[in-house]
Amino acid sequence: MTERPSALNRLGRALDTLTRATAHLLFLGLLAALVALAVAAYRSRPRVPKGAALVLDPKGVLVEQLSGERTPNLAGPLLGLSTRPAQALLRDVLDALRLAKDDERIAALYLDLDGFRGGGMSKLRAVREALLDFKAGGKTVVAYSEALTQRPYYLMAHADEAVLHPEGLLVLEGFGGYRAYYREGLDRYGIDVHVFRVGEYKSAVEPYLRNDMSPEAREAALDVYGDLWATWLEDVASARGRRPEQVQEWIDTTLEQLRAARGDLARAALDAGFVDRLARRDEVRQRMIELVGEDDEGETFKQVSWRTFLAAHDGDRRPKGRGDGVAVVVAAGDVLDGRQPPGSIGGDSTSHLIRRARNDESARAIVLRVDSPGGSVFASELIRRECELVREEGKPLVVSMGSTAASAAYFISSAADEIWARPSTITGSIGIFALFPTVDRALAKYLGVHLDGVGTTSYTGVFNPGRPLDPRVEEAMQLWIDDSYRNFVARVAEARGQTWDEVDRIARGRVWSGADALELGLVDRLGGLPEAIESAAKRAELGEGYRVFYVEEERSLRDRILEWLLSAKGTSAPRAGSASPVGAGLRSVENELGRLALWNDPKGLYGHCLCGEEWP
Repeated sequence: MTERPSALNRLGRALDTLTRATAHLLFLGLLAALVALAVAAYRSRPRVPKGAALVLDPKGVLVEQLSGERTPNLAGPLLGLSTRPAQALLRDVLDALRLAKDDERIAALYLDLDGFRGGGMSKLRAVREALLDFKAGGKTVVAYSEALTQRPYYLMAHADEAVLHPEGLLVLEGFGGYRAYYREGLDRYGIDVHVFRVGEYKSAVEPYLRNDMSPEAREAALDVYGDLWATWLEDVASARGRRPEQVQEWIDTTLEQLRAARGDLARAALDAGFVDRLARRDEVRQRMIELVGEDDEGETFKQVSWRTFLAAHDGDRRPKGRGDGVAVVVAAGDVLDGRQPPGSIGGDSTSHLIRRARNDESARAIVLRVDSPGGSVFASELIRRECELVREEGKPLVVSMGSTAASAAYFISSAADEIWARPSTITGSIGIFALFPTVDRALAKYLGVHLDGVGTTSYTGVFNPGRPLDPRVEEAMQLWIDDSYRNFVARVAEARGQTWDEVDRIARGRVWSGADALELGLVDRLGGLPEAIESAAKRAELGEGYRVFYVEEERSLRDRILEWLLSAKGTSAPRAGSASPVGAGLRSVENELGRLALWNDPKGLYGHCLCGEEWP
């Protein structure tokens, strides 16, 4: 006979049920509130005051695509903690300047560069062009910062009024890069990193082989840096009414300039004509009031933030109509295998976006915007195949290169009908490498650990990092790398209408600037994304008024709520030391090690130049 539960047990179960129901109701209520807030934020049309100044204050680095969270975590945003580096979408910055130029409600631009870390030269030049276009409309640009390095300063130089805080600093050091080399440390701790590569210029693996830069890597880097620096000098000198050699001389004599200013960095920048005046925030605020008047509260100048302004123009940014047009697919970040979040190129996810564009009948042409230093060879092969299928169907495919499109990213790009690059784009680096570390000496020396065992063939366990690498495997790996390189060069040669030997002479892992790449036949035209889109439209014989739309991953409601929370809690705040040269040096090591942790090519083969936004 079954015992009936006691009254106390029944009461406990009832309370438990009530508690669970209450928790579910609270969760649903919170979710409904978040949805309502998110919908309200998306649907509300912000007001733009008449005669206001547009406040443009991009934080972090300029990117082609905002990075998605790999492991979304609500705890950080809710506690006000930053979960990712600050980023500013290049497309948003350009749209804000373009729309503000023709908006009669915008009377001036206030460019706040505190917390801005810059970006690749091609991105900075695109913003420069938009600033010059804005100024051509007769509207004043006032730029302000408390501490500047050369990439943010590049934008300040083009303002009508460049203002630096009296206690601020301007650090101009030229373009270059220093990397950590690990050979001595690896030997000291008994770690062997077996490197397989083709190309004396494939310097991405040099830190595991040497304690310094090879002559070949030095030659290639100086060539590319020299082209980028010449561009920076020419643009800055022109904007500040100087000659490039005058700017170069001032940087080379920084110590003498600082002595003359008695150690006052801000005064030295003013005396040299790099800025127009020194002023504190309240003084700059007063200057802006003189230009556009006070706000309704009488606390500051009449203004609208660039993000609010973009929200007010949301309808103007959406593709018009439903007719035929040009589809744009963004491929930004390291090339990785599988499905990847925005900000990385996934072999599966990016292929899917290209396939969607290919199957969209309204997409008469496709522009692939590539901004990547490379990565997985296998993933790039998958993406390149999707590009080939686009061309086989007769749809024009045009590649527009951003700041970087090198190695595996160039491999992808080579499948296009036409390649556009900026003169300052970093491209080429046609080459492949693989790494395999073994720690048998370290285990024996420091831990007294030795591996032994049996196998059914002589190759069993050859990839165990605790064992020495079998010489047969070393030879097999190099043969494999050699074959992959031959295939890489052959694909490029076929696509570019050159012989294998012609491509090999300019390949071998060497990076080139976009200007050099044009002369070498690696790209077809020099220009930015707008020019590439126009070329694709002409190839598709689209008339005037065609639409341009982006093919992107569809975001779920959960993703939208998460994005809203991240934005609302300010998780894009700049990281400490964003304007510090020391901080930049530490970040370069962090970025390189973090990159290695993400690499996941199933064959272990990589085409990467280990260059990108850390290159100026």
